[in-house]
Amino acid sequence: MAVDDNPQADQAVPENYEDFLEDYSHFAPPAADEVLQGTVLGITGKDVIIDFGYKSEGIVPIEQFQTQTGEITVRLGDAVDVMIEPGGEQPEGYVLLSHTRAARLRIWDHLDKAYQDQLVISGRVLGRVKGGLAVDVGVKAFMPGSQADPRPVHNLDSLAGQDIPVKIIKLNRRRGNVVVSRKLAVEEEINARKGATLEHLFEGAVIVGVVKNLTEYGAFIDLGGIDGLLHVTDISYGRVTHPSEVLHVGGEVTVKVLKFDRAKERVSLGIKQLEPDPWDTVVERYPVNARVIGRVVNVTDYGAFVELEAGVEGLIHISEMTWSRRMKHPSKVVRPGDQVEAVVLEAHPRDRRISLGLKQLEPNPWTTIDSRYSVGSVVEGRVRNMTDFGAFIEIEEGIDGLVHVSDLSWTKRVKHPSEVLKKGQIVQAVILNIDSGSHRLSLGIKQLQPDAWESFFQRHIVGDTVHGRVCRLSNFAGFVEVAEGVEGMCHFSEVPGYAGRRGAEPPLSIGQEGSFKILKMNEAEKKIGLSLRAAAEDEEKGRLEDYQRQAAAAITTIEEVMSHKDRGAE
Repeated sequence: MAVDDNPQADQAVPENYEDFLEDYSHFAPPAADEVLQGTVLGITGKDVIIDFGYKSEGIVPIEQFQTQTGEITVRLGDAVDVMIEPGGEQPEGYVLLSHTRAARLRIWDHLDKAYQDQLVISGRVLGRVKGGLAVDVGVKAFMPGSQADPRPVHNLDSLAGQDIPVKIIKLNRRRGNVVVSRKLAVEEEINARKGATLEHLFEGAVIVGVVKNLTEYGAFIDLGGIDGLLHVTDISYGRVTHPSEVLHVGGEVTVKVLKFDRAKERVSLGIKQLEPDPWDTVVERYPVNARVIGRVVNVTDYGAFVELEAGVEGLIHISEMTWSRRMKHPSKVVRPGDQVEAVVLEAHPRDRRISLGLKQLEPNPWTTIDSRYSVGSVVEGRVRNMTDFGAFIEIEEGIDGLVHVSDLSWTKRVKHPSEVLKKGQIVQAVILNIDSGSHRLSLGIKQLQPDAWESFFQRHIVGDTVHGRVCRLSNFAGFVEVAEGVEGMCHFSEVPGYAGRRGAEPPLSIGQEGSFKILKMNEAEKKIGLSLRAAAEDEEKGRLEDYQRQAAAAITTIEEVMSHKDRGAE
């Protein structure tokens, strides 16, 4: 009988025959190593009930969905991977499934794809092992110490517990071995960031970077795969001794690209260039003669630096600290950290230099010196300093006068002031000249006493005979001291018995004393010409005249006696 003739046969074949075949195709048993995707239908105290298709339900021990603390990681309706547990005991009405085996199989598929395509995956460092680190990438993998970072890592333990990017460099699924490298992953990331950074990097660009390292001379800033150098002088217009005063490693910082060598990938950065340069308007803000207040930041042998504002410092030179010249070091007046008031003397923005003064806050004693002192007046002061050419005497605060070495004595040949004076000695002096404009005062000590030459010329004339002592000799004359500080010259031709022959011994000797006749006198040039021969001749002539006078007197006496006798005889 034909099928078409059987009405029961017509009723046995449903209209949706294709759907019927598809539904019943699920009854084909899955492969033993096939990963199935199921849906959580229920959760009991011991199991998780899973609908994994094939018109069947299975159970998975709840321990496979629990954390170490016992927390259940799935909820009703969640999709999970499972595999049929072969050979396992089948509970009544259910199929025994394994989520752990399915997850492990999925992980290996994922790792295999990552290895084939050289993808970067995430792993957690479990700890230190021999030769490197153990890393959890779904399975336990090994990372050699040399693959931990592009740069040598001296302490691998510092990575423990961190989630790190890695690339798989070796994989053996059959043996379950996986070797990973953080170095390759980081280099890939750096190269990707560097490429993106270089596309947008140019001189003048303002970008945000991260402080990577600090040194004494500056800081290295990570701009995104490429490092730039921020020199310490470009951090601030103010005084920065070390970058750590302003920056810290890991901190974000906005910088400006000052120089960029694309070929060498060298970048110079600056922070202070993001703000206007305070020296551009320093003349307007600090005019000459203006009074300013600042903080002493440094003291040197030649002066003190004062910070007027961030990036603007002025120098108070040692000569501008006090009207007195006796100060030896600026530290006697100011110290670092002091708040001081000063006067602006000069401002040079191009040289980034401002000259300041402290003494200008007080009256200048030289402006009134002409009204307080006069030439010829006697003053008293302390010997403050001595040099080869003279001594400085302070007659009041800020007023020093110079006594030249030639003005120390009328009579002595002074080669150095220390022969006459001592430092700190209180002395009197005569004002010889006042130059208030140049701040110069000339003093004299010998002027306190009469001029020995002047006195000698007042007491003597040409033709006088004086007593003297030979004090020094030249090749043609002897110099004779005829009074304290007064010398005359006796030419050898004026010495008795001098023949003038070459090689002859000098007719005079040092220390020789005698009488000399004054032949010449020049008060203006302080010159006196003497003659030992003329004095001797005058002395001989005098003796002859005395003899003649005595003889005449004797004859007169005889005559008087004879005359007296004659008168007696009569």
